[in-house]
Amino acid sequence: MYPDAPSARRPGRCWTIRVVGHRDRTASVTCSSPCVMPPRSRDIAALRRFAVAHAAAHARAAAVHHDAACWCRRQRCALHEGTRVACAGSVVLVLRHDPAVGQVWTLSEVCAACAPLLPHARVLTRAAPPPPRVPDPDPAPGTEAGRGAGTGPAPSGPATPTVGPPRLVPGGFSAPSSGAGAGPERGGGRRRGVGGRRGRTTGS
Repeated sequence: MYPDAPSARRPGRCWTIRVVGHRDRTASVTCSSPCVMPPRSRDIAALRRFAVAHAAAHARAAAVHHDAACWCRRQRCALHEGTRVACAGSVVLVLRHDPAVGQVWTLSEVCAACAPLLPHARVLTRAAPPPPRVPDPDPAPGTEAGRGAGTGPAPSGPATPTVGPPRLVPGGFSAPSSGAGAGPERGGGRRRGVGGRRGRTTGS
């Protein structure tokens, strides 16, 4: 069961992608993250395809945090308020999309107990278990570490990893660059997006 201490887990993440209509009979795609989106268009079908690809790109780029707090619990389990459940189990990434509504796609990190209760949701990925922590071995007697410092030149430390430029991800946004502090990514950065273009789709 999830502990109640706020500091015990990192906040769960959520992305919401919408197709929004306008009075001039055009529509646009929005994302809850600061992503580069295509301009307004009258081609609603093309914008919907872009939204689907954009949600899929977020799912590929985001490694699920094993210590993330359940997003559903943060919302007080409003989507399944008729069913009481204690948050438990591993963290999963779910995609919610109601075909009757048709213009909203939501990705969120939730616990394994809430995931099957969410309507119109399917599990995309699961968090990998954290690697076991291995204690540092004690230095053997007679070694440089055992005799202490000052007996020779200090060994050179590991080279500082370089951080490259952000990698383009299909769907109009950039994934975190690789390097120190960057988590693993699930998708390649050179795949082609909707309509054969990378990063941006415009309707006719």
